[in-house]
Amino acid sequence: MPTKKLVEELNIRVDGFPNTVPAVQNINFIPTPVHDKSHNSATTQLYAVLEAVADSAEMHINIGEQRDNWNTLLLNSINMMTLTAATMAGAAAIGGTGTSLLALKLSSTLLYSAVAGMSLVMNKIQQSQLAEEQRNAARLFKQLRSQIHTMLALGTPSTEDVKDVIERVLALDKAYPLPLLGAMLEKFPHKFEPAVWWPSIQLQKQHKLRERNQLEKNGWSEELEVEMREIMEVVKTKDSEDYERLGNLVLKINKILAISGPLLTGIAAVGSACVGNGSWPVIVAVAAGALATTVNAFQHGGQVGMVFEMYRTTGGFFRLLQETIEATLEERDSEKRENGQLFEMKLALKLGRSLSQLRDLARKSASSCLDGTAIDEFASKLF
Repeated sequence: MPTKKLVEELNIRVDGFPNTVPAVQNINFIPTPVHDKSHNSATTQLYAVLEAVADSAEMHINIGEQRDNWNTLLLNSINMMTLTAATMAGAAAIGGTGTSLLALKLSSTLLYSAVAGMSLVMNKIQQSQLAEEQRNAARLFKQLRSQIHTMLALGTPSTEDVKDVIERVLALDKAYPLPLLGAMLEKFPHKFEPAVWWPSIQLQKQHKLRERNQLEKNGWSEELEVEMREIMEVVKTKDSEDYERLGNLVLKINKILAISGPLLTGIAAVGSACVGNGSWPVIVAVAAGALATTVNAFQHGGQVGMVFEMYRTTGGFFRLLQETIEATLEERDSEKRENGQLFEMKLALKLGRSLSQLRDLARKSASSCLDGTAIDEFASKLF
């Protein structure tokens, strides 16, 4: 009752302006919970998947930073140990006699041997490549999280949408594993292969949300289909082939460097063990140690493994682009496709182009096919 009187007193004119505070009819009002019919079990499951995706993205970010620190610390340690061993070998040759000569030779040999072992481990696991894998995985998990948010915002998801999202999460986990033992990706494959982080079933089932205000034929036309085929051909013949060539080149360089580093360190260890038996062991120990330091600095300091992984992921991006366009065009019912104008806009943004630039590229590709010449332009302006 005191509260009701207070509100009635406030509902008077104050300084000539009417107060708009409504009178309280029942101060013991208890809000009734509202049950949203659209909040079905699929939505609940999708929110659970969303939490797991966000946690995975954060986990890959943290582990990527950790492995990047590993690369820096191990590289600095190996280079310092190699230079110290070379200095000891040189000092033993200059003024070492008796016990001091033996101590310097033994220390230098042990350091070189330790560096050879550590180099083998570093070259096997490729920390810079591991860090790049986790950075790519974190980006893709964030992208998937944004897509789930969009799916929840635009409409009520179905059970098929939940299955599709779970398959994409599992494909990402398989493409970018976290463990170092057993599940780690092969760092020196026989041939360059683009990364694949999407399930094959995703390309067979196009669970796309449609716009309510659709144009005739869902935004698709014969001209747009021809344009998409030309873009797909440019991506296949120019971008994908170029990154495959670069990936194979970097893979060969990385293999040569991975073998050269431990081999030079092992030769330096043998030379340091023979110091005192002439001038050649000293030259071998010091020169091989200096070369090993240079090779390790170039390979791990230059992050050659990271460059290979960057090419592998970019090649996967172009392959996904081709397969997405191909799967969309294979669907003959245009109403079951994603809206044509939206699809074209998203493709242009992924390639770093405007819509007019994308259409110009398609026209150039068609003209080059008619003339029998190769197009001199790449599809992507981002990579």
